[in-house]
Amino acid sequence: MLALVLLAGGVAPAAAQSLSPAERATLNDWYRHTTERTKDGSWGIAIATMGGDVLWSVNAEQEMIPASTAKVFTTGFARARVGGDATLATRVVGTGSLENGGRWHGSWGIEVGGDPTFERVDRRGPTLLELARQLAERGVKTIEGPLTLTSRTGPASDAFPAVWSSDFEGQLYAPPIGPVTLHENTISVSFRPGRKIGSAPVIVSALPDGVELMVHVAARTVAGSRNRLALAPEPDGTWTLTGTVGIHCRRPGLSAVAHQPTSVMAYAWAAALERAGIRWEKRTTPVHASALATRKVLAEVESAPLDSLATEINRRSLNIGAELMLQWAAGSQTEGPALLTEHVKQVVGPTARIHMVDGSGLSEQDRVSPLTQVLYLARYPQKPGRERFPLLLPANGTGTLRRLREGMSKGVVHAKTGTLDDVATLTGYLGRPDGVLVVSLMFNGRRTHQARAAEWELFRLLGAEGVNLRDTIETHMGGTSTKGDE
Repeated sequence: MLALVLLAGGVAPAAAQSLSPAERATLNDWYRHTTERTKDGSWGIAIATMGGDVLWSVNAEQEMIPASTAKVFTTGFARARVGGDATLATRVVGTGSLENGGRWHGSWGIEVGGDPTFERVDRRGPTLLELARQLAERGVKTIEGPLTLTSRTGPASDAFPAVWSSDFEGQLYAPPIGPVTLHENTISVSFRPGRKIGSAPVIVSALPDGVELMVHVAARTVAGSRNRLALAPEPDGTWTLTGTVGIHCRRPGLSAVAHQPTSVMAYAWAAALERAGIRWEKRTTPVHASALATRKVLAEVESAPLDSLATEINRRSLNIGAELMLQWAAGSQTEGPALLTEHVKQVVGPTARIHMVDGSGLSEQDRVSPLTQVLYLARYPQKPGRERFPLLLPANGTGTLRRLREGMSKGVVHAKTGTLDDVATLTGYLGRPDGVLVVSLMFNGRRTHQARAAEWELFRLLGAEGVNLRDTIETHMGGTSTKGDE
């Protein structure tokens, strides 16, 4: 009867799984040696079946800092709320009409959607140039007025999250978060030395387009080949290039956080309009966002589907991507963490021990227990249409799991790592002949390098006879739980 009920619900019954006495002895030995190498920290571990049966654990209910393994929750939450095929749109909207000669008469603005892939000319993603060219195809030759930005989730502005450590501010992995996002809210600029000693370096290229106009060069060329250039942020959103560069230095490059993304957007939009052959006549009187309340869409570009975005975000452990995915799913710039926490509790049930304050896991205020993690990963895929959720996490040998190459075949593991100064975590799925194991390894302490090496070792021990997860996912994604989410 139970098998019939599970099959009727679209979930295959789980194969009987266990750990042999030899495997348990091996795990006990592994843990004893691991604690000797990581004496300063604490461990929380849970190994379970897809049916939610815990096979081996240590401090499984202890709440710990998850770091980037929190992204598995954000991925599941977003998929539950908007669907794996959903896309994010960025639009030019306006009210008015096109006059003779191609002048747009009326208000206009850009409705941003917080697309983490927007304006990434070095990677795939929609661009401002596509929007500008669509305007040109409509016959627009001239627009006037300042750039007005609107958003579907709240204010069209970005900020450094207050729940992140101030030590992270200015780092490329922790840019401002918000709907105004382009080039992952970073810039990249390359230079060449001046032709004479004492002359200024010359900007060769910049990403996004238009950023070259935001860099004031105050550096100079010196003898030799050493590069000592730096980009100093200015209060108005621009940068000053300082330092020195050797006249024989090969083309140096620098990257920096876009500390005022709205300023970058304005310069990048100007560059896109120019390339599309559209004249932009600016004026000082701003157009209020309410003037676009009855607007029509003049141009529109879309992101790849959410599943594609989530796969890349997890593979690269992209913090801005996870935060934007959370805001997208929540439909809000502020309510996401509370909704995410509640989502996990609904999936896991009353045993859930979790408190999330962001969607990326970059905050040290996040807390979750290993048991909550494995139960979530076991139960979430059991609803129809979510069986392939594990494949949204990177496979061993790729992305953040690139060091997990030896000791098992490729595709045996799909998992997510998490790393902070005092955190080394690893959670995910491991395919075996008798089914799929769900594993959560959480270490909080100073010896993160030793802890990470031990985590790789445990996965190799469990996956030595592993099978490709993609091949086993259809027959072994099952269990008795029917708990779901929204």
